[in-house]
Amino acid sequence: MNKDIKYFGIDISHLVFDVTDSDGNYYQFKNTISGFKKFVKLLTKHSHCVMEATGYYHYQLAYYLLESCFKVSVENPLSVKRFIQMRLSKVKTDKSDSKLICEYAKQVELKLWKGNSKHQTESLQITRLLAVYTKQSTMLKNKIHSESVLGNPSKAVVSSLKRSLKQVQKEINLLECKLLILVKEEHQDVLTRLKSIPGIGNKTAIMLVVLTDGFERFTSGSELCSYAGLTPVIRKSGSSVNGRSRISKIGNQKLRNLLFMCSFNACKYNKACREIYERIVAKGKSKKLALIAVCNKLLKQAFAIAKSGLIYDDSHRSTLVKN
Repeated sequence: MNKDIKYFGIDISHLVFDVTDSDGNYYQFKNTISGFKKFVKLLTKHSHCVMEATGYYHYQLAYYLLESCFKVSVENPLSVKRFIQMRLSKVKTDKSDSKLICEYAKQVELKLWKGNSKHQTESLQITRLLAVYTKQSTMLKNKIHSESVLGNPSKAVVSSLKRSLKQVQKEINLLECKLLILVKEEHQDVLTRLKSIPGIGNKTAIMLVVLTDGFERFTSGSELCSYAGLTPVIRKSGSSVNGRSRISKIGNQKLRNLLFMCSFNACKYNKACREIYERIVAKGKSKKLALIAVCNKLLKQAFAIAKSGLIYDDSHRSTLVKN
């Protein structure tokens, strides 16, 4: 803890945000621009604001503080929750949460939040909307199928469902085209090289670039795997607990799910991934564990390709995955 820094623990909800500073002072402000202006009057160049990533509620305040040149950290809610559990706090109020976030800030090593560029912000928004439309498309297809198996399906119902499906698919195509344009504007070179990796197609390459911000925020493949929640957690304690290793799952779920879907093709067409899969299965390990190892390998390959400026070369793969 730096004694020159004054920490402000912030707990944000839809309408208000509660603040507790290092001196124990408590404040509450409206979660609006006017509330932000009142809050920053308390801050100096030595202030460090710390909050949890709370869905969408924290974004406006975090960006306002960043643009006002104040230090901001946006922490994983799970990390804060574990800290609170360690303190064995039985009181659960917004006031107590902001106080505990402030205590958390004093005792851990914080990373400064940098926010996203306008390109990255729009790309992530499009990605989230595409996920919504994809679910709607699947639901409509299933509904059309269920209606078609009826003995006497309503023509009006089926026609309506088909019109809705056509419109959703049209929106998906428009958004995918817009996303491709945004990615090419910033990361054309990385996108081209990622597609040279066997097992990574066009859509997967685009999503990898979007979800990692072009791999620019990471310094190693291992760090990226941790971000995706693909790092193993060892369950061992003395002689009584010796459980199976599993992945942490503390990370970007979209990235993890994307890689898992790619792992099946990677096992077929990516020599390095196929070898690691066959080696793990040959040891009697589960196929799921082998696929997770493939995800890890594939992500490290993608990181190496993105950072090296090289096209994937299977004959020199060992140098590409070094981190």
